[in-house]
Amino acid sequence: MNEIGFRGSNEKASALSILRNPGPSECEVIMKKGDVSPILVNIGFGNVVASSKVVAIVTPGSAPMKRMREEARKEGKLVDATQGRRTRSIIITDSNHIILSALQAETITQRFIEGKSGSDEEEK
Repeated sequence: MNEIGFRGSNEKASALSILRNPGPSECEVIMKKGDVSPILVNIGFGNVVASSKVVAIVTPGSAPMKRMREEARKEGKLVDATQGRRTRSIIITDSNHIILSALQAETITQRFIEGKSGSDEEEK
């Protein structure tokens, strides 16, 4: 195998053949070299969010957070992942979407920390 992780002497041909019809060993090589798969974090009831897209996790009690929620609702950028339960945390994404969750902000934060440390261990 050469430096960029493709087999064979012709790197372009190998890269194109992998993109067209990857075999199991080629997929494994790509995942090791350029792990671009997002780390998904469970935010409750089977709903997940990509950790790379999250800007903040806040509690919903303050007036500014209530205003932010209403503005997002008006703009069509509100995602309700509470399944009808009480909102216990608000997740703000880099695209200004607001995600409501029924889990405590501390619980979600802990899951983010576990997800990050789990991916660091896999790289070693």
